[in-house]
Amino acid sequence: MVLTPTEDWANLNRYSKANAQLKLPSKNEARVVFIGNSITDNWTRDHRQFFEENPTYINRGISGQTSAQMLLRFRPDVIELKPKVVVISAGTNDIAGNRGAIGINRIAGNIFSMVELAEANDIKVVLASVLPASSYSWSPSVEPADKIIELNKLIKAYAKKNKVVYLDYYTSMVNGDKGLKKELGRDTVHPNAAGYDVMEPLVKAAIMKALKSN
Repeated sequence: MVLTPTEDWANLNRYSKANAQLKLPSKNEARVVFIGNSITDNWTRDHRQFFEENPTYINRGISGQTSAQMLLRFRPDVIELKPKVVVISAGTNDIAGNRGAIGINRIAGNIFSMVELAEANDIKVVLASVLPASSYSWSPSVEPADKIIELNKLIKAYAKKNKVVYLDYYTSMVNGDKGLKKELGRDTVHPNAAGYDVMEPLVKAAIMKALKSN
């Protein structure tokens, strides 16, 4: 039997070197890891000062990723970095069908599994809403707006039931057509610098709330 090397499906290699070089946090360091897709990944590129001004914030976003891929890399890219808080932002690429069709409940289940992995390792959780999107340029047959609303309802309800901090980006960024406000996006999905300006005080407040929670 001949075994052939398989694809690094979850892109574990992306941050493997950076993770190895990252020292464990000091005793009083409130390290925060951001795990997500391109909206997280691009943050460092499009609004670099946010992470420069908050050196305990660690970006572990990977463009194009689905919730299942994030779940697979949650241990090396989150748990092993020993953060106090993780910010989980997932779901839009699942709705886009980036790795095939998947139901809303299954997407939510992947996200909730990440929450439960974090909590099992004494990591506080900030659970972010999916940002509004009216269409996907790379998946034009998908109509995401109502699916995003449905997924966000599940995420919010889970957060409330389980006393997890819910981070509502959606309300501040949605337009009248259930899409991303034009002035906040560089397309129908991804925030521009103005979009990140809206997101940053929201996530910082959510992180502070999580750090103060029991």
